[in-house]
Amino acid sequence: MSGPDYIAVPVMTGPVGCPAALPPVSLDATSLQRLMPMHLVLSQDGRILRLGRSLRKLRPDRDLEGEDFFEVFELRRPRGARSVSELLAVEGGRLSLNLRDQAHGCFKGVVVPMFESDEVLLNLSFGFSLVDAVRSFDLTAADFAGTDLAIEMLYLVEAKSAALQESKKLNQRLQGAMIAAEEQAFTDTLTGLKNRRAMDHVLTRLGADGIPFGLLHLDLDYFKQVNDTHGHAAGDEVLQAVAKILVHETRERDIAARVGGDEFILIFQKLADVTILSDIADRIIRRLEDPIPYGDSRLRISGSIGITTSTQNPAADPESILETADLALYASKRAGRSRATVAPVRYHETRSAAYRTAEP
Repeated sequence: MSGPDYIAVPVMTGPVGCPAALPPVSLDATSLQRLMPMHLVLSQDGRILRLGRSLRKLRPDRDLEGEDFFEVFELRRPRGARSVSELLAVEGGRLSLNLRDQAHGCFKGVVVPMFESDEVLLNLSFGFSLVDAVRSFDLTAADFAGTDLAIEMLYLVEAKSAALQESKKLNQRLQGAMIAAEEQAFTDTLTGLKNRRAMDHVLTRLGADGIPFGLLHLDLDYFKQVNDTHGHAAGDEVLQAVAKILVHETRERDIAARVGGDEFILIFQKLADVTILSDIADRIIRRLEDPIPYGDSRLRISGSIGITTSTQNPAADPESILETADLALYASKRAGRSRATVAPVRYHETRSAAYRTAEP
């Protein structure tokens, strides 16, 4: 029995392509669709007579029945084949082909002649392009034969995809936690400014990269009196107010760090002009002299600043640059506080000597 409702399929007992003496097995259309949802029935002249439901899903807007098989598909093996007889002549009937308008998706196929008919049965599978096909054409388990190992592969792919997604989420959380921990390690918890560790890191990097910079060393005047008179909570209020001033006076790429109880370091990347740095220092000092509200009180402080640049110390290490700024800071203290001093200052063996003989 053959025709539109039945297909006679040979039963093979020997090598592929050698039918035995057993009679053919007749399958109705429903059984054929279930066993081979990606089959094609071709006429001797290469026209597509019938095709499986899964193949129809690949071209839902185009009816392939009646079209020339060789115009719809491109043969990779045997390459350049243009007739059904050439397909049947392939050893084992094994084919490799792809849709002409989708060259990146490759099918594997087996072709056999049908009994009592000039028609040819061709069964396809996705091969290595399975995952792409499932993604591109929204295929499900119902689009494959129940015995097709592609189903197992799909489950494995889905499981792998889910595992990779969870792994990606976990890595993102871990990376976020690492960034947060690193940020915390470089941050002064009271003021939100960078800490000494962050300052050392930045100075080392700028020196290694040869990037010029200016450095201001700020020490608060009269901060101890605030703590002694109003308590440490008031001192914390002062430090937080100072931090806001320093953030306002620095750019995003600059560094404002609290490196001691009431000591701060400002690093201005690619800014080594002492005139501009002096203007910034004077502006900070003026702002520090504004009383800071605290309850019913007004807390008063001032600031002394030492200024240096990397261009003044081209071969110096970070420790030497900080020492130069420290000497300039003590020169400001000695000169009456609430002022800025630009390094260099004369150095006579000890810091106390520089403290006495600084040149503001």
